[in-house]
Amino acid sequence: MTRSEGAPVISETRETSMAPDEVWSRLVDVESWPSWSASMERIERLDEGPLRVGAKARVTQPAGRPAIWEVTVLDAGREFTWQSRQPGVTVVARHILRPTPTGTHILLTLELLGPLAWLGRLLAGRRIARYVRMEADGLAGVEPER
Repeated sequence: MTRSEGAPVISETRETSMAPDEVWSRLVDVESWPSWSASMERIERLDEGPLRVGAKARVTQPAGRPAIWEVTVLDAGREFTWQSRQPGVTVVARHILRPTPTGTHILLTLELLGPLAWLGRLLAGRRIARYVRMEADGLAGVEPER
């Protein structure tokens, strides 16, 4: 899905002293996310094996209905993007890692696209931004917000 003009992107960046391969290992072990991010209650892989393009997971968060997320981009050690489609809206979440001299730069973005994206932003925009912050903190090894 292409980016809509004027569609706001929620983004968070963090710097961590963890090595990129350590952060990547945490990132692609999606079922472990609830242990380091209070934005997740449960993640269940719907397939087996290493995370790959086309892999799917059922994600349950503290608010909202469980959603199926499908991996659309996987560049080992650098980027993991997945999306969830609901009637009228597609949510695209990007996780981008870059090595730094002292560890890893983390960039997380989340974008709502489609004809009902405006409604999703209106009803859940603040909660979504909070969840992205919580995920960024947890991935970077910051004490999770509860």
